[in-house]
Amino acid sequence: MAITLDGKIAKSSDHFPDWTGKADKKYFMQRTKESGCMIMGSKTYDTIGRPLPGRKNVIMTRNPDARTLEHEIQELEFTNKAPEELLNQLEGEGFQEVMLCGGAQINTLFAKAGLIDELILTISPLVFGEGMSLFNEDIELNLELAKLTTLDENLVLVRYKVIK
Repeated sequence: MAITLDGKIAKSSDHFPDWTGKADKKYFMQRTKESGCMIMGSKTYDTIGRPLPGRKNVIMTRNPDARTLEHEIQELEFTNKAPEELLNQLEGEGFQEVMLCGGAQINTLFAKAGLIDELILTISPLVFGEGMSLFNEDIELNLELAKLTTLDENLVLVRYKVIK
């Protein structure tokens, strides 16, 4: 996820993530292609506007049947499965790692189920003041710094392991 210095992932649910910068986009594409699978909510998918090529796009939605009729693309799946059931399915399909790509509601579902192993955050030198946070409910995660690096002269990449 990309966040601002004040911890926001977007100004609103339909805020296009063009504020994150080229280095973040490049890193995001590389990591999601390496994992081969990404999970996001329907609002995040609608904001992006299309499936991202070269990896499986799993979209969590309350009404997957209606969405599936709109799109019949092999790398695109709409589902209303619970997080653990979805991860079991993806593991059965051969995925060893999946990238959780938001938004706040989906992040919260996986965090509450104890299914987040690592947080990878690109910190952008912006402040929104108001907006959407990483999670939309009270969540407690104990974290351990795994890696700290820069993507360019202004973007910091932080990787935290979730202590379980």
